Amino acid sequence: MKTESAKFDPDKRKWILVDADGKILGRLASKIAARLRGKHLPNFTPHVDMGDFVVVVNAEKVRLTGRKWDQKMYYRHSGYMGGLRSTSAKKMRQEHPERIIYHAVKGMLPKNRLGRKLLKKLKVYAGPDHPHGAQQPEPVDL
Repeated sequence: MKTESAKFDPDKRKWILVDADGKILGRLASKIAARLRGKHLPNFTPHVDMGDFVVVVNAEKVRLTGRKWDQKMYYRHSGYMGGLRSTSAKKMRQEHPERIIYHAVKGMLPKNRLGRKLLKKLKVYAGPDHPHGAQQPEPVDL
């Protein structure tokens, strides 16, 4: 018995298109994160970037359950004393709707060099249009 270790092959990566219209944020983000890591492949290797490129459209139409639009907060810090800034999910949806999905997926990826590399393969757009037509992303229902 030998343990197979997959090798990095950029030619085997696919581009997939995900429509976030009406999908619940957390469930969608977990499936996107698994797809970015390559966990859907039979030869998944944790330390190798094997996943697909993911293009998410209609990010402004994603759903949150309960009262999360008012209660969920996004935080950032300037690095200075008293520099903590917070934004509610409702305000984030109005100003930068693509960041809601970006932050959710980022929290589900590894917190290391590999996770930062995987996050660069995620492309999120607020509306139905995207500039990745040349890559011919295939629509996938997650």
